[in-house]
Amino acid sequence: MLLMMVIIGYSCASMGTPDGGPYDEMPPKFVGSSPRLHAVNVKEKKIELEFDEFIKLEKPSEKVVVSPPQLEQPEIKVVGKKVVAQLFDTLKHATTYTIDFSDAIVDNNEGNPMGNFTYSFSTGATIDTMEVSGAVLNAEDLEPIKGIQVGLHMNLNDSALNTLPFDRVSRTDSRGRFSIRGVAPGKYRIYALMDGNQNYLYDSKTETVAFSDSIIIPSMMPATRQDTLWKDTLTIDTIKTVGYTRFMPDDIILRAFKEENTRQYLSRKERDKENHFILTFSAKADTLPTLKGLNFDEKDAFVIEANEGNDSICYWVKDSLVYQMDTLAIQVDYLYTDTLDQLVPKTDTLYLANKLTREQRDKLKKQEEEKKEKERKKREKKGEAPKPEPTLFLKMNVDAPSAFDINRNVVLSFDEPLARIDTSSIHVSVKEDTLWVEKPFILVADSVIPRRYEILADWQPDREYQLKIDSTAITGLYGLHTDKVDQSFKVKKLDEYGTLFFNIRGVNQPAIVELLDAAGKVIRQQRVTPEGTADFYYLAPNTKYYVRMFMDRNGNGKWDTGNVEKRMQPEEVYYLPKSWEMKANFDFEETWDIHSTPVDKQKLDEIKKQKPEEVKKVQERNKERAKKLGRTS
Repeated sequence: MLLMMVIIGYSCASMGTPDGGPYDEMPPKFVGSSPRLHAVNVKEKKIELEFDEFIKLEKPSEKVVVSPPQLEQPEIKVVGKKVVAQLFDTLKHATTYTIDFSDAIVDNNEGNPMGNFTYSFSTGATIDTMEVSGAVLNAEDLEPIKGIQVGLHMNLNDSALNTLPFDRVSRTDSRGRFSIRGVAPGKYRIYALMDGNQNYLYDSKTETVAFSDSIIIPSMMPATRQDTLWKDTLTIDTIKTVGYTRFMPDDIILRAFKEENTRQYLSRKERDKENHFILTFSAKADTLPTLKGLNFDEKDAFVIEANEGNDSICYWVKDSLVYQMDTLAIQVDYLYTDTLDQLVPKTDTLYLANKLTREQRDKLKKQEEEKKEKERKKREKKGEAPKPEPTLFLKMNVDAPSAFDINRNVVLSFDEPLARIDTSSIHVSVKEDTLWVEKPFILVADSVIPRRYEILADWQPDREYQLKIDSTAITGLYGLHTDKVDQSFKVKKLDEYGTLFFNIRGVNQPAIVELLDAAGKVIRQQRVTPEGTADFYYLAPNTKYYVRMFMDRNGNGKWDTGNVEKRMQPEEVYYLPKSWEMKANFDFEETWDIHSTPVDKQKLDEIKKQKPEEVKKVQERNKERAKKLGRTS
């Protein structure tokens, strides 16, 4: 009997494992402050905010913003149930001060955020309560920008951004959203600034910046909204109409950009390989620098590969006696931007050292020869014939996949510049019945990518082709020639592709539509016709596509950034808020009004790189806890 009672008692005690009880779902509550909330005629610079429980601050450097901005950073810390803020700047006369905590204040145990809590006081007789809000987007790809400062200037002169700190300031959240509080009635200019040196001034073209062409005039009006009360996650309890004060403008869009750097100087020199070196300049230039060899003859010494802006230049040294030198001494003459922002001649002397000295290279060569000799003797001892030396060929990559897209060309690329191409030794043939018939082609060098060539031909769908390149047809700068090539491929059928047709509304200037993949890479681009159309043919099936467009104001075929001094906005970018899973032998036709969706809602979340931070939901944790305990509520 006693044994049964013990078993029953043990069984009852083991029916459930204590889990500590439900999670606390209540955020901290503001109890009071010194000075009191919305106090006027305040003189003291130490603020204490008290809450009903122990608290902590999450990411205060990111989330807490003091306005007007403080040149000497305030000290903000937690002491038990209090937030203590110490301001160090001199308080401005008759000014509303706000400390916007966003959701940084959380309870000490569960981390429940208090929400958008803002403390304010005034050094004058009144509190300013206006607000302006909106979003900051990257001008080039409409990505929300997190953590950029957004500020108001009461001084409407263009120079204020460069000479005066902001009058009011805020910072964007993970969605790129901002709200500037404590704004007085008046007229303002608004800017966004990724302030590298924390002086609240735009003083470097390396800083990301945005400005609005419109004057901001804060206002407010009574408004109503629908609030939904839920019984649970699926069932609505009540929908209530509630009144609130709407502060405007609340839909400001700032498109942020970095200006093109025009200050010219030599930023980097690198001899990354024995036979070539690279000079990198800080900005684009109209002309190439002039080089003079100080320990070699520079006349006809180089093959020069420069990018489109002449700001990255690769020099291939032709003569092996020169590039085998331990150090190349070179005089470089180029145009340099002086302190007055003027281009002036400048001369630099560069010493470009080989990564390995001649002694080190000779040592490695000797070790390699000794290794070969050891291998030869080993084979000789076994009675084996000497291993023949492999033939060294010029490395060539042939991009001609067996399933060939109709809208592309065969691409040849090389690791070094070419000295000679014999096009008569290159053959393109098409299969006619059972015979191979040679077809005409054109070999052209890529205008942008060095050492890249395309074989252009009239590729026909559902036809087999053969590419043959004779050995020695192509010779590199250092004497090696290519091996022979014999490669076949078949052009895909037309019904293996899909097509996208766009009828675009709202375009009143030159524009270019870009087709993107899921990673945001540009697959194709097409100019918008005068009739407002842009069509994309021969699209691969089972591939997801996205679309964006930029206004090509200057007609140069590429997106251009803005200029603060000239009050020139970057070229406008738009996304069509839709994607297409392409199907074979299928046509999609789309009418696209570029203004029908607000700019900050156009880019789909699935292709945004800046993802919004998740809001904490303690209730979900309690539901999960209940499930684990076998409860339904």
